[in-house]
Amino acid sequence: MAAGRPGRPAFKRVSSARLSRGVSVSRSPVPIRRPEGIRWLRSDGSPNWSQRVAERAGELGLIASRPPVTVNSSSVILEAAETIADKMVRGLLVVDSKERLVGLLTALDLVNYLGGGEYYSIVANRYGYNIFKALREEKVTSIMTKNPPFLYRSDTLDKALTLMVREGVGMIPVLYEDGTVYGVVTEHDIIARLKGVRVGRKVSEIMSRTIVAVDLEDPIKKAAELMVKQGFRRLPVVDKGGEAQGYVSAKDYVAFFGSHKAFEAAATGSIEDVITNTRIFEIARRGLYTIRQDEDVGAAAEAMIEHGVNGLLVVDDEDNVVGIITERDVLLALAIEEV
Repeated sequence: MAAGRPGRPAFKRVSSARLSRGVSVSRSPVPIRRPEGIRWLRSDGSPNWSQRVAERAGELGLIASRPPVTVNSSSVILEAAETIADKMVRGLLVVDSKERLVGLLTALDLVNYLGGGEYYSIVANRYGYNIFKALREEKVTSIMTKNPPFLYRSDTLDKALTLMVREGVGMIPVLYEDGTVYGVVTEHDIIARLKGVRVGRKVSEIMSRTIVAVDLEDPIKKAAELMVKQGFRRLPVVDKGGEAQGYVSAKDYVAFFGSHKAFEAAATGSIEDVITNTRIFEIARRGLYTIRQDEDVGAAAEAMIEHGVNGLLVVDDEDNVVGIITERDVLLALAIEEV
């Protein structure tokens, strides 16, 4: 059983949550941190995986999510956005006519193109901010990651973990030996594989006490820019009173375009008008999931798997938010031995 006060659920869904005075809320990028007290390399340079990784190891063919969601290399940006809106996945494998991997396109790549980062210059310079042309004419190959890190279905869990930590990625294509796509393995898949363990470390030990958030009334461009700069796929949304009301994700942002709702807001045809006049509350998801700070990290893993989320707000005994814990935090805590 998880630690904590008897009779209180370890985690739950709430409509809103008060922020503790001790938590820091940032509307600007902050340094990305790794949970303290762990070291992922041994002195000989080999990964410091815990015994539980070896116990639950297996070929990626048994772990990977499949079939993978793909998009053809000849597809335009709108097709990719429509696919993410329909499937609500974090990324797409880009394939050629023979289903061989040629690239990886994440929701964050699309957010980058649709107002969040350097790819937005393509929209500005090549299409004069014309939302219709920028979505219907530009090919996915312009913004995908070419030759992304990949593994074969016969590779092992520890190899996937090593690649994720070294490359700083949370999604890896898995291939058949002939180079055609088999599936993908994500942080979420690996946490599911390690589900049910107790690590003897409290959520409070690995959470971040700084929450990078956006306001309900902010333009969606603010969320896009913050996601790209920070590398976060999901941001808490707070109201004017500083109370957390929900989340906005990279998938939600892309789905706004892929569902064609952005076209309805494009009275002038300018994407700049769309992303500066549309407010975050129009695309955000209300409600959020919390976990108590005195729970074992294993309980956080269970919550993320059960609810299909990649982040939880951490609360104290009075249900005030004191921090945030992400999928990456949990993965490292589950998979790596303490110093």
